[in-house]
Amino acid sequence: MGVKNLWDILESCKKILPLHHLQNKRVCIDLSCWMVQLQNVNRTHCAMTSKLYLQCLFHRLRALIALNCSLIFVTDGSIPSIKLSTYRRRLNVGSEVNVEETNPKIVSSLRRNMGSEFSCMIKEAKSLGKALGIPCLDGVEEAEAQCALLNSESLCDACFTSDSDAFLFGARTVYRDICLGEGGYVVCYEMADIERNLGFGRNSLITLAVLLGSDYSQGVYGLGQESACQIVKSVGDSAVLHRIALEGISFAQKPKVSKKKARSLSANQERDANGADSNFQKNTEFMEVINAYLKPKCHPPDSDAVYRVLAVYPFNRHQLQQICAQFFDWPPEKTDEYILPKIAERDLRRYASLRSTSSNLGVKVSMDEMPVKCPISSIIKQRKLQGRDCFEVSWEEMHGLNASVVPADLVERACPEKIVEFQERKAQGKKRNHCVSRPKKLGNMPSAEEIDLKLQKLLLDIENESKTTRGASLSGRSKLEKTSALIQADLAIEELHLEDKLEKEPDSVTTTGCKSVAPSPRGTEVINLMSPLPVSAPSSTRQGANVECIDLIELSESETEISPDHARKARDLRLFIASIKDD
Repeated sequence: MGVKNLWDILESCKKILPLHHLQNKRVCIDLSCWMVQLQNVNRTHCAMTSKLYLQCLFHRLRALIALNCSLIFVTDGSIPSIKLSTYRRRLNVGSEVNVEETNPKIVSSLRRNMGSEFSCMIKEAKSLGKALGIPCLDGVEEAEAQCALLNSESLCDACFTSDSDAFLFGARTVYRDICLGEGGYVVCYEMADIERNLGFGRNSLITLAVLLGSDYSQGVYGLGQESACQIVKSVGDSAVLHRIALEGISFAQKPKVSKKKARSLSANQERDANGADSNFQKNTEFMEVINAYLKPKCHPPDSDAVYRVLAVYPFNRHQLQQICAQFFDWPPEKTDEYILPKIAERDLRRYASLRSTSSNLGVKVSMDEMPVKCPISSIIKQRKLQGRDCFEVSWEEMHGLNASVVPADLVERACPEKIVEFQERKAQGKKRNHCVSRPKKLGNMPSAEEIDLKLQKLLLDIENESKTTRGASLSGRSKLEKTSALIQADLAIEELHLEDKLEKEPDSVTTTGCKSVAPSPRGTEVINLMSPLPVSAPSSTRQGANVECIDLIELSESETEISPDHARKARDLRLFIASIKDD
């Protein structure tokens, strides 16, 4: 919980930042807070058995990994003695505990039940994080206190927690919540904004905890958040804790006590008219609360435990596959599909950050001179993903990942040389595949209507020809042979003309996947009737080529050797060619 109503007081300082704001940052995570959030979202028996909370954690982590956000898990240690009463109320053990149970001189901090369902969830989250290369720091007591210490010592850029008392422990930047997906964002609070907009420093926030109530204090009876804020502002941040140490909270209203304690207090006040013992006890309790926030039990910044979690840990692909298979029933291929593109993007961001840092230091190093090899092998093509410009790239030795899609601006920061290579390769490909538009057909080509009329006329002649003698047919064949010889002569002339044109103007002839074809000066298609019949290409191939493919009909030596329909079509074609030649 933290401090009662503190998030409402800090509402004016809340900022909604885009998710990419977290790129290249180091962030501590209060793991208990995250697991409580995910557990509340999926609070059903089915969700617990199918590990939906752990799947949500996995997708949250992979999104942050892709941004090269270095993460540190921090878990709760023992329960502080000053928090025992609050802890028992949350577990519905009882609303009150004896004074001896909360006296730090009598009762030390209470160890947590490591066999509970929630503790098992924490263990699963830690094992998942370890496989992803995320270290975990087990706190001495409060996890948010340890996160705040690392943040205040500049060992991390911010901390993720939903406990508002992180600011009371000294945190400077707190991310309260995170949302993934398109338009993902984080809810951020900065101590600098709180000091500037509200005038509350760390001492003022601790005083608000004393007045309003927190995990360590029940607060002052009958005092609301507006009145408490006015009281703190009237005293000032620098003097408010000193005044509490001298006067207690006499400047505020009467403390909240139970009926039993009220009767006990009245009896004490009868024995001591001045109530000195009671005031001293209350002042002592308030000072214990203040000291719990100012001096929490944590791992020191220079301890070995802290140094270990600040190191960079590798991603363990095999271990992650085993965990996902155990908890989610995922095959290794599905796990790789989810995580490998994110790992590759993270490595590319690290490479881009290295180049940017060297450039800021005035050292311009080319990609070939970098001490670390660029993870991108080459750019395959341009892509558009959710309205964002991207590149599909191939990777160098990326755990078996061949290609994936990454933002175009990231590639430009990391390796602009690869973009230049891609553009040059693309331009050369366009130049090779460039085709000059086909020349228009000449106007003296017969139209479809004219051809139909000629064919109709030829049909009448064909009927008469069928009644003639075989000698007449032979005479027609002789005439056809003469016509074919003339056509072959024309074809030879056309080939000489084409060779001469290729020598003078190579680009004037259209080049396709088929043989180069030059348009006939007469606008007619030249057909060699004496050449063997070509093999017909599939229809899809003919449509894709830039040349017009014409189905040829084989002419037989004897009309009696072919079908009547085939013979009729052959005669039609002979006469049509002869008529065009005569014209």
